Amino acid sequence: MAVPIIPVLALSAVMLGAVYKYIIHPLFFSPLRRIPAAHLSVPFSPLWILWIRQQGRQNRTILAAHERLGPVVRLGPREVSVNCVRGGLSTVYTGGMEKGEWYSNLFYNYGLPNMFSTNASKPHSTRKRMISNTYSKSNINSSAVLTAQTSIILYERFLPQLFKTFSAQLTETASVLNIYALISAVTMDIVTGYIFGLSASSNLTSNTASCSHFLDLYNGRRSYNFWPQELPGVTRWARKLGIRLVPEFVDAANDEIEAWALSMCDKAAIALEQSSEEKKAGENPISLADTPVVYGQLASALVKESQKEVQKDLNGDPNHPDVAGECQKSLRLTISSELLDHLAAGFDTSGITLTYLVHELSQRRELQSALRAELLTLSPPLLPSSAPVIPDAKALDVLPLLHAILWETLRLHPAIPGPQPRVTPAGGCSLGPDPGFWVPGAVRVSASAGCLHANESVFKKAGSWKPERWLEVDGESRKEMDRWFWAFGSGGRMCVGSNLAIYQMKYIVAAIYSNFATSIVDDSGIEQEDAYTAPPKSDKLMIQLERV
Repeated sequence: MAVPIIPVLALSAVMLGAVYKYIIHPLFFSPLRRIPAAHLSVPFSPLWILWIRQQGRQNRTILAAHERLGPVVRLGPREVSVNCVRGGLSTVYTGGMEKGEWYSNLFYNYGLPNMFSTNASKPHSTRKRMISNTYSKSNINSSAVLTAQTSIILYERFLPQLFKTFSAQLTETASVLNIYALISAVTMDIVTGYIFGLSASSNLTSNTASCSHFLDLYNGRRSYNFWPQELPGVTRWARKLGIRLVPEFVDAANDEIEAWALSMCDKAAIALEQSSEEKKAGENPISLADTPVVYGQLASALVKESQKEVQKDLNGDPNHPDVAGECQKSLRLTISSELLDHLAAGFDTSGITLTYLVHELSQRRELQSALRAELLTLSPPLLPSSAPVIPDAKALDVLPLLHAILWETLRLHPAIPGPQPRVTPAGGCSLGPDPGFWVPGAVRVSASAGCLHANESVFKKAGSWKPERWLEVDGESRKEMDRWFWAFGSGGRMCVGSNLAIYQMKYIVAAIYSNFATSIVDDSGIEQEDAYTAPPKSDKLMIQLERV
């Protein structure tokens, strides 16, 4: 019986097309073929790098690939990693490449984008302009509102918890402190205080049960990020088939965290409305500490932006009594999506960084003493007897040893060591030091702080925690270190809250080491997770306090 010739020819054509697309083109014609491949399968399939990510080995695997193959490495058929400033950071991030779906897959809140998860640069820039001045260094260091909030949080919440633990240690030899949890609490309180005002914000520092519950919700989701972020289509189809790649408790945790953030937004909105009414009545306005700085500015800017659209539905009358209310109502979740991202990033990264700072200092008593001597030069020092006055933020910021200790911790233990993906522009670009490698458009490309900070040619003995490197090196060597230091990213989309993060971390360190010496009781599981955001594997660091 004769075999039908047309089906055979069609099948042969499909097979030949597949061979060309998946084997011949990647090997002989793809512009990416010249880039060193991290694995033999990389030109043909993304499965290798997906497997590495799913197993929680991404950061160390990419670092090893760069150490073996150079500053530009191919991770998949259309994915590249860069580990250089020239032709790397300068091209990808300072050059303003767009973000891709990797961000929107995971970092939406309430199903809505925020500044961090917005893929395109233009809407990101529009949103950033609304609030960037509230996070500027000059504003942070001179803000009377933030000063009042910080004073209350440090003197009335944080230091009392430290002294309570210390007092317990005098009678209970087993009394120890999980400094990771307490620092996470105080960073959350400072960040949410500045965003929403103190009366509308969190108080996790004084409420240890609430802090423990929140950290369980927040950290319990981390290991389930892979599927929705890297393979959202597979995740959705599996769920339709009744297979949950992400457990139900993750959805429940997300819902509870979103509800909590929304409640703070609503309280801030009520506080602003009441303050406005009190001003009209000639009464005292809202107190400094209760002022919702970031919420107030963002809400006002977004309402102004949307008023024109609402006015169209209200006969174009800008003085219609429903305009402001309708705008506020329609933007409620948009505002909360943005500010939930701020509070999550603000507390999480600072909490992780300070945990490793305490861990490193707790192994070096002489360095603790030197830091304490520097901190006590502040006028006033951050001691209970100084309350309610805290040291001037500008004076604190320029303390050289404190800065070096913080910067070295951010370098060796970046809270976000994982890759920060971008998408190459349609016309393609050259990546890597001259002559570089030509990369076509729509290729995923990323750099990571974990790799950049491990460069031995820039940071001598890069695997060691050496704060003195930031004190002893100057001139061109220091400039080179600064160029490679990437704890807060770079370019137009670098961390908008970096100045607030530095501010709060320096005050918290000052509060601890002006009053106490620390020593390690249990640091099991202190190793950082191999993930995009990298807290201690155990979510704890148990220390003892010694009054000085």
